[in-house]
Amino acid sequence: MSQRRDFLKQSLALGLSAFWGRNAYAALPHHRQEGIVRSLRRRDDTIVKSPTIGDGYKMTWTADERQLITLNDGAGWVDPPDRFFKRSLWSISGDDPRNLSARIVEGFPAVEQSEEPEDAPHYHGHGLLAVRGRVYQFLIALDQAQERPRHWTTAKLIYSDDGGRSWRNQDGSAPVRWESWDEQESDKFAFFNEPGGCFSLLTILQMGQDYRANRDGYIYVYGTNGNVDGQMNELVLFRVGIDDILDRRAYRFFAGLQPDGSPLWSETLDDRRPVHVFPRGWVNSTNLFPGDLVVETWLPSIVYNQALDVFMMVSSGNGCADDGTEFGKPSYLGFWISKTPWGPWRQIHEERAWTPGGDPLARAYSPQIGPQWISADGKSFWLVWSDLKGIREIAQAMNSPEAEPPAAKTPQETALEANTLMRSFMPGYGFNAQLVELDVE
Repeated sequence: MSQRRDFLKQSLALGLSAFWGRNAYAALPHHRQEGIVRSLRRRDDTIVKSPTIGDGYKMTWTADERQLITLNDGAGWVDPPDRFFKRSLWSISGDDPRNLSARIVEGFPAVEQSEEPEDAPHYHGHGLLAVRGRVYQFLIALDQAQERPRHWTTAKLIYSDDGGRSWRNQDGSAPVRWESWDEQESDKFAFFNEPGGCFSLLTILQMGQDYRANRDGYIYVYGTNGNVDGQMNELVLFRVGIDDILDRRAYRFFAGLQPDGSPLWSETLDDRRPVHVFPRGWVNSTNLFPGDLVVETWLPSIVYNQALDVFMMVSSGNGCADDGTEFGKPSYLGFWISKTPWGPWRQIHEERAWTPGGDPLARAYSPQIGPQWISADGKSFWLVWSDLKGIREIAQAMNSPEAEPPAAKTPQETALEANTLMRSFMPGYGFNAQLVELDVE
């Protein structure tokens, strides 16, 4: 009787969720579509590099006309680069990347590498969203594995009600806590030790300034389905009411499509189904640096193009060497579009050797669409990425038996040396951008 009751309860939940999902989107007012997007062009003649060190660059567009941008593992726009942030948040302004100005958001719980114990979990900034005057961010962390590449397993949600000047934990408490290994428990995080590490790498759909282009009242959050090839290339999705994102029990997972094409939503994570599957063969199986991690790959940037009434997705896969290590060859780059957040996603562009500026040694990754940098007619936008060209040379030098142990230095000296080294070996490791033009019929 108990099993039957649970089955009926789950079936009812799926049915109601499908009904509301189908009807809510059917009721959305559609903007006049300018045409069908057929393909796109990356304008290499427009490439700009802002003077930064770091990666990540997840972006959101706030009510007060700023773009907030997450930066990990570097000095960001600090000059001279005598700080090394594991995570930081920046406010950028400007009509496009050619005239942007940036300042650090001082109230964000940023941390410099020297301030974190080496054996503590390191939380990196990821999915970011400004909605109804509030800013949310998911912070992610790795496991402790030593016998294999470390995996992403933890997604922590924090939020700010004052534009980033102060932040709270998911339960409303302050200041933001940094749980140690012993303190990590599933009830403290949005996701923790889920099957295969699913939903530990997260990106949030962007829908206009302060999320104002949204009409169905839901936030859509995408994640990889795991940490290994065959899972990491599967894109999974949950949605939650805007007012309920802090309540993990309110998350509803995409569970497939009905015969009429409408989505099924389930409260049970095990019911999840991919909304899209990227090509296999672009996830590293081992690492350049011993004890390091499986590189973040196939986590897309997804933005609603209001003028064309389409959702745009860009994602990249890691070009692996024959030995399975990362960045052995140029990355994969793809663009897709859809009429709904859950697909189906139609590919409009593919590059199996993504080489910005025609540089065959480029190791570009983590492409992002600037949500504020979409043209009024929707036919062009700015793409942002970082480039790890030179990382294999750094790995070779650091893994060499002749490498000398670092001498004792102040935190500022250590940070300056680390940033200078990265800038020397990896000149593209920073905020790169270029204009992308859509072919619309």
